[in-house]
Amino acid sequence: MAGGQGAGAGGPEGGAGGPEGGAGRDPDQPPRIPMPRASLEDGDGPLPTPAQPEAPEASASGALVLEHRVLKALLGAWALAACSGEETLAVEEHLGECGACADEALRLRDAVGLLHPPESLDLDPALRTRVLERCLDRRPPRIPVPEWAAPYDAETARLDALLQDIGDAEWHAPVRLRWFEDDGPTSRRTTVAGVIAHLLTVDGLVALALGLDDPLGDVPAERPTPAARTEAYWRTSYFPPTRAVRAPWREQTHDLVRTVSFTSGSGSARLAVPYGDFELPLHDAMLDRAFECWVHAEDIAEAVDYPYEPPSPRHLHRMIDLAARTLPAVLARRRQSGLASPGRERHLAVAGEPGRSLRLEIEGSGGGEWLIPLDSPAAVGSTEFEVAHVALDGVEFCRLAAGHVPPEEAAAGQVGDRGAIRDVLFAAASLSRM
Repeated sequence: MAGGQGAGAGGPEGGAGGPEGGAGRDPDQPPRIPMPRASLEDGDGPLPTPAQPEAPEASASGALVLEHRVLKALLGAWALAACSGEETLAVEEHLGECGACADEALRLRDAVGLLHPPESLDLDPALRTRVLERCLDRRPPRIPVPEWAAPYDAETARLDALLQDIGDAEWHAPVRLRWFEDDGPTSRRTTVAGVIAHLLTVDGLVALALGLDDPLGDVPAERPTPAARTEAYWRTSYFPPTRAVRAPWREQTHDLVRTVSFTSGSGSARLAVPYGDFELPLHDAMLDRAFECWVHAEDIAEAVDYPYEPPSPRHLHRMIDLAARTLPAVLARRRQSGLASPGRERHLAVAGEPGRSLRLEIEGSGGGEWLIPLDSPAAVGSTEFEVAHVALDGVEFCRLAAGHVPPEEAAAGQVGDRGAIRDVLFAAASLSRM
C-alpha cells in the first residue's frame, strides 16, 4: 500500500523522520517537525491594539450608573466608609430614590455604630508622663518639677486640653458643684466658666502663700476660705464669667508650677497654706489642688457630654494617701461637734501610741492599705488594735471624698465595728467642700 511505503521510508532506516534530521527527504515536502515560531514583537509587523474596557455611564450629577444589585451589594462597604469616591456618590444618589435600600443603609450604619463605641478623645493620662520621662532621660531639666507638684501640673494640663476643645456656648453650660456638709449633701449651681473661676480663686490661696498676685485683686472676701473667696469673685463680676477666665487661670497654674520648681530646694515644701479654717503644708496643698482640679474637670466634662479619665495611678495614689492621712483629724473634729460616735476610750490615746484602728483598703488603680487611728489624730494605727476593715475602689473612694457619692451608697466591703465604719465613711465625705 502507498501508505505502507511512506511509513517505511520515514522509519529508523534513515528516512526523513530519523535522527539524521531529514536525510533522503524530498526537499519539496514540508518538514514533519515544524520549526519554532518567531515572536510577534520581534517581527516587523504592527502590534495589535488591545481592547479598551467600556467606560461606565454617568448620571447627570456625575455619579456612576450601576445596576440595582450592584448598588445593594455596596451598602455594607458604604456603611463602613470603605467605598471609593465614585461608588459613594452612586450609592448615596441611589439611596435618595430607593426606599428599601435607604432603610437597609440606615440599619447597617447603626450596626457599624455599635461596633465602634465612643472613646475618650483625651490622651492616656500616663502618656504625658511617659513622654516626659523619656525626654528627661536624654536631657535632665535644669529646674525639674518636684514630685509632689507633678499631679497638679498633669491635672491642670488635662483640664486645659478639655477647655480648648469646647465651644463658646458650652462655657455657659450649667454645672452643679456638689459637696458634703455636716451629715448631708449640698450643692451650688454655676456654669463651666464659673467652675474655672472657682479654681482660679482657690488656687489663689497657694499663690498668696508663695508671694504671687492674688487673682481676686482688690475684691474683698468675707473670710479667707475657698467658698467665701469664690462667692466674692462671682458676686463682683459685672457679667457671668465667660471663656475669658481660662487665660488667667492657665497663667496662674503655670506660675504656681514654675515657682514651686524654682523654690523646691529651699524648704518651701514645709510652707503652710492657710485655707481659713485649717492649713496644709505646701506639698499637701498642691496635691489638694490637683485633686479638686480633676474632680471639677469631671463636672465640666459631664456638663458638656465629654469623656474624661481618672488621673494616672501614681498620681491617684498620692491623692488617696492625702485623704487617708487627713481622716483622723476630720474624725476628731466631727466627734467634737457631736457628728461622730464618741470613742470607746474615756480619754484620747496618748500621742504616738497605738490605738483603735480601721484598715482602709483601696483597690484598683492607685490603691493600697492605710491604718486609720479612730480615737485620736495623734495616735498610731495598729494591726493589734484593728476593729474594722473597709474595702473601696480607688476612684469610688475619691468620689466619696469629693462629696459626689453619699456615704450610705458607697460600694464598700465592710467587716467589724459598724459604728467605726460609719464614722470613717462620713468623715471621708466631710473632706469635700465647695
